[in-house]
Amino acid sequence: MQLAFAPELKAFRQEAADWLNAQLSGPFKAIRGQTNQVDNVELRRAWEAALGEARWSVIGWPEQWGGRDASIAQQIIFAEEYARAKGPPRAGHLGVELLGPTLIAMGNDDQKTRFLPDIASGKAIWCQGYSEPGAGSDLANVKTKARLEGDKYIIDGQKIWTSMGTIADWCFVVARTEAGSVGNKGLSFLMVPMDQPGVDPRPIRQMTGEAEFAEVFFDGAEALAVDRIGAEGEGWKVAMALLGFERGVSTLAQQMHFKIELDEIIAAAKRNGKAEDPIIRQKIAHAHAGLKIMRYNGLRMLSDGEGSADLSGAAYTYKLYWSRWHSDLGELAMDVLGQEGEIGASEERFDGLPNMYLMSRSDTIYAGTDQIQRNIIAERGLGMPREPRG
Repeated sequence: MQLAFAPELKAFRQEAADWLNAQLSGPFKAIRGQTNQVDNVELRRAWEAALGEARWSVIGWPEQWGGRDASIAQQIIFAEEYARAKGPPRAGHLGVELLGPTLIAMGNDDQKTRFLPDIASGKAIWCQGYSEPGAGSDLANVKTKARLEGDKYIIDGQKIWTSMGTIADWCFVVARTEAGSVGNKGLSFLMVPMDQPGVDPRPIRQMTGEAEFAEVFFDGAEALAVDRIGAEGEGWKVAMALLGFERGVSTLAQQMHFKIELDEIIAAAKRNGKAEDPIIRQKIAHAHAGLKIMRYNGLRMLSDGEGSADLSGAAYTYKLYWSRWHSDLGELAMDVLGQEGEIGASEERFDGLPNMYLMSRSDTIYAGTDQIQRNIIAERGLGMPREPRG
């Protein structure tokens, strides 16, 4: 099966590749190939600003909000070239890929005018206030409370596993605004400035040695009522719509990143002689085939309507598929590296493939555990009876 882009898109691909490689070989060489999201913070912010100035940051957005009105094919091409050029993880990705599209779809004109330009230009970095110590995959169990006093909400509670929580300027928070409500009722979706008294982000050290995420404590923090997306009590609706954008064009960039990792594993196997091991060769072939399937599923998912809150069958299964595949790829990396894979880049950090292996352990947990994903597929995708709840 051969999937190719139309000839007229080749010039666009070359334009994107030329710009990315020039920037990442020049002023942003220091962050090329960087994997940690909170290293070199100032240079990473400058990179977001450079992307915005060249109108590459949010190419799928309307031109009036800093985008290019790019087609799905153009967005796919740029995502692939970004990964091929070894661009660093986007410090602004939660604003670019999740909050921004949600504002465009569900925000009012004032909110779009105030927030979208700063996301597109790289001026504002966002984090996500969803998970809590007692509400990870079960988002409807959030306990963080927000009470309306005049024109402001006063927020008390705790969020955890907040990616880039220590460097973000803003956080979009799901909080319980109706006293006594339970489940997905009585929640509201609030946009909260991080630089204020009452917001305390504390970094969480990972087993890789990095600290990309944090737990965030809210103690009397404030959010303007006009910064609520949707009506009060409609937070669940907004939160679910936002998650629909999570399975968009960025999935193709993720796959290109996976291909780079697989290529590194193959190179290591050739270097240390493991490429002659028939079991290793079989595992590499299996990983290669799985990556091809992932790509075709991703393209099918996008063809079903990228950015829709109504997920297709491919979108329901996508996270479960890639997380298991990537976890297996981490195991393969360690099989190939052997003892070399047990040596850290320093006394404090792992890097390269060992870092990938350790990080892949979280793939089957964050954004919904495998067990939760299977429930979602059964109940929402297949319409089967709901699992009994206590």
